[in-house]
Amino acid sequence: MRDVRIDRRGFLRGVGGVAAGIAAATSLSACGTGTSRSVGSGGKSSKTLVVRNSGGSYGDANQQAIYEPFTKETGIQVKVVNIEYAQMLAQIKQGRPQFDVIDDSMADFVLFKQQDATEDLDYDRLKNFKNAGIAKTLVTSNAVGKNYWASVMAYRTDAFGGRKPASWADFWDTKTFSGNRALQALDADLPELEFALLADGVALDKLYPLDVDRAFKVLSEIKPHVRKFWDTGALPGVLLGRKEVDASSVWHGRLDALIKGGAPLAYQWNGARRQSNGLGIPKGAANLDAAYQLIDFALRPEVQAAYADIYPMAPSVPAAYKKLSANTAANLASSPEHLESGFDLDVEWWIKNQDAVSKRWQEWTHA
Repeated sequence: MRDVRIDRRGFLRGVGGVAAGIAAATSLSACGTGTSRSVGSGGKSSKTLVVRNSGGSYGDANQQAIYEPFTKETGIQVKVVNIEYAQMLAQIKQGRPQFDVIDDSMADFVLFKQQDATEDLDYDRLKNFKNAGIAKTLVTSNAVGKNYWASVMAYRTDAFGGRKPASWADFWDTKTFSGNRALQALDADLPELEFALLADGVALDKLYPLDVDRAFKVLSEIKPHVRKFWDTGALPGVLLGRKEVDASSVWHGRLDALIKGGAPLAYQWNGARRQSNGLGIPKGAANLDAAYQLIDFALRPEVQAAYADIYPMAPSVPAAYKKLSANTAANLASSPEHLESGFDLDVEWWIKNQDAVSKRWQEWTHA
């Protein structure tokens, strides 16, 4: 699932220094970089829509579930560019964005809003939005949520004498659930302070604003048992597979292939930290009408379901679940039961506090 996270290192660096990122990026050509490709035509059209996404298997799923059916229905060709936040912002500031739709993290859309770099969405032009039931946290002035991912707990099913850890409190309980642990490093994503607070008894709906002092105190309790702070999405599966750790935080989806192959691993969804990708339109987009058409198409329940069948990111439109099998639905972050047992990361809080938290994390890990 790493390719789905929109350059987290860049995000962690960028939210505290957006202006510096713009300055560094203004030397880049406004012609756009990264890979691009045309989707096969489903009818002749002179229109070509350019979409930015993060590429990889995430981009492949977009092409198969969204872009190709969209082209077949509308005749509008879709090209894809894989560029990062700073270059997108530089192109927009120059008044020449080489893309019409942005598929990015909702966190980045907050930054785009601060820079007045994206259009305010006219939701009246999105007919599929009206009754979609998308969570309010995923509906902003400049972006609409497309799908969820989550950070969850994973564990070896042959550890702990057959007992199954059911919460982050169990993860922290190294007496009952003895063994090594792994947690996420700063280089991979935002520090997992929320998991420490949940382990210490904070309720899901009382997490924010985060009590940073309390979180680091609880993290210090588990630190002697942390074998590794992992910095890539594949590493938790490696550590668990080699029995170097018995439980780890993990980006949901990264263990699916191992589990299907018979590895004794499982996810624990209680206390999952959800994040989201959304769709928006840059200021100065050349194909505004087509951009709205694609965003509207992506919000159809059947399109959301088709995407989730291909790639383990969860629909933002609840009606998509009526079109998914029970097995598929059970493995998605926005299924009804998982929505109740997890929480949405507070993007606004993290953007405001990430510099201070990151500095403290670095000091704590090296102490």
